[in-house]
Amino acid sequence: MTTKGTVKGIVSNLVTVEVDGPVSQNEICYITVGGVRLMAEVIKVIGRNAYVQVFESTRGMRVGDEAEFMGHMLEVTLGPGMLSRNYDGLQNDLDKMDGVFLKRGEYTYPLDNDRLWDFKPLAKAGDTVEAGAWLGEVEENAQPHRIMVPFKFEGTYKVKSVVAAGKYPVTHTIAVLTDEQGAEHEVTMIQKWPVKRAITCYKEKPRPYKLLETGVRIIDTVNPIVEGGTGFIPGPFGTGKTVLQHAISKQAEADIVIIAACGERANEIVEIFVEFPELVDPHTGRKLMERTIIIANTSNMPVAAREASVYTAMTIAEYYRSMGLKVLLMADSTSRWAQALREMSNRLEELPGPDAFPMDLSAIVANFYARAGMVVLNNGKTGSVTFIGTVSPAGGNLKEPVTENTKKVARCFYALEQARADRKRYPAVNPIDSYSKYLEYPEFEAYVSEHISPEWLGMVNEVKTRMLRGKEIAEQINILGDDGVPVDYHVTFWKSELIDFVILQQDAFDATDSVTPLERQEYMMKRVIDICHQDFAFDNFSEVTDYFKRLINVLKQMNYSEFRSEQFENYSRQAETLLQEAAAESKQ
Repeated sequence: MTTKGTVKGIVSNLVTVEVDGPVSQNEICYITVGGVRLMAEVIKVIGRNAYVQVFESTRGMRVGDEAEFMGHMLEVTLGPGMLSRNYDGLQNDLDKMDGVFLKRGEYTYPLDNDRLWDFKPLAKAGDTVEAGAWLGEVEENAQPHRIMVPFKFEGTYKVKSVVAAGKYPVTHTIAVLTDEQGAEHEVTMIQKWPVKRAITCYKEKPRPYKLLETGVRIIDTVNPIVEGGTGFIPGPFGTGKTVLQHAISKQAEADIVIIAACGERANEIVEIFVEFPELVDPHTGRKLMERTIIIANTSNMPVAAREASVYTAMTIAEYYRSMGLKVLLMADSTSRWAQALREMSNRLEELPGPDAFPMDLSAIVANFYARAGMVVLNNGKTGSVTFIGTVSPAGGNLKEPVTENTKKVARCFYALEQARADRKRYPAVNPIDSYSKYLEYPEFEAYVSEHISPEWLGMVNEVKTRMLRGKEIAEQINILGDDGVPVDYHVTFWKSELIDFVILQQDAFDATDSVTPLERQEYMMKRVIDICHQDFAFDNFSEVTDYFKRLINVLKQMNYSEFRSEQFENYSRQAETLLQEAAAESKQ
């Protein structure tokens, strides 16, 4: 018997419903308004009153409208056919919607029930399995999509039967399992899971340590992120958050890319829809969209749906992680998600925290980021969810609550700086304020020493130190003037500029410079560090400036040339000639 209720109060998207039976936190209900059923979620229960947030516009709703509670939380439908799809925060397939704007009360099914999938069994009759175990697989856009024992199943089960290899729709029963009491359970390719509960069908969740190569030098070289790691990109408007996100999405070594656009302006989301289908995957040569899922909620969609979108995206990411795949989840922007939390908290008349955000914002952000990570599955395979969120602090204020609370839990901090963006130094990531805590992990140090170079971390620390020293000298020159500081100071400053221009800056629109493999990053890093170790003797600051500008220009041309090509080697010889000239002059 389902619980029913009657609307007693309406404050925008917050509706008070008087119920006639039991309801639970986060339970889904439908309120009928003028013959249209609107989805809502219980966010607070006091006595017989349930406070629900409606995922649609509440225009036209009246006191006395009926509500029906469904007995389950907000769920996503998981199964083959999600790749290349465009969903909203409630997992409605946007491509199935009619018209430019979404109609209120219209919900679409996220999968294609008619499509036939080429199924291959992995389990056999008599096997003992548990939640998350692989029963079989189908191929989805050249990716292995494992069909698993539903995550909701508890305890162990015996496989009674598995269908033979062949073509089946997602609704077809592909296995029959027997539980410990002898009851039989039919399993299809589809399962459902509540978005606000983490999927924990794995053996262990160790500390991640494997470098995730992104091809972006200021990340891979200076502030690396790992498979299953967490990071965030705060920065004011116009500093290049979206371009940096696109570059990471396109180039990172991930099997699946999920983009959660939660509350962004419509024109930015349209850019994603237009650009992503055209992008070519540099790893496979196929379209990047083939291994991408987009969860889109624009800023003019209801607040509650915006809040749900990040959870929907994370649950889908955890689903693919359970298949032993590497998933990259990008959220743009978590500030809009936090603003949705603030609006609902204010309507509930809860005690406000800093800047009117909820008092428990820190715990909410921490719990969400904790769902990312690398896991060891029950069959010994590994999977990972790497999460990178962007934060859009008002006026570029990195001391506001969302940035501060995210900083406590994310391991990587990529601070975009307005001053660098104004000087066209892209990516505009501040090399001094930004950090990666993975550099402190002994497991990461061992991994880098084995796979890149034992001297790698020493060079990274030297780069950071030289950039800091260069900034200090730049401030002194700004105050005292060029003639007011020794020539040696100018040399130290220009060595930091050399690192900035050749290592840290990168052209996202150049075919060669946009993606830098680790082998090339190591080569250029050693080359630049060797130059920084060289002694130079100049008579005045103008000689220093002229010389280093010529040297930087040659080395930048190397970045635009194919690695080890004739052109690359030619520029390398030019750089060597310049260095020998300086060495000869210093001896004289």
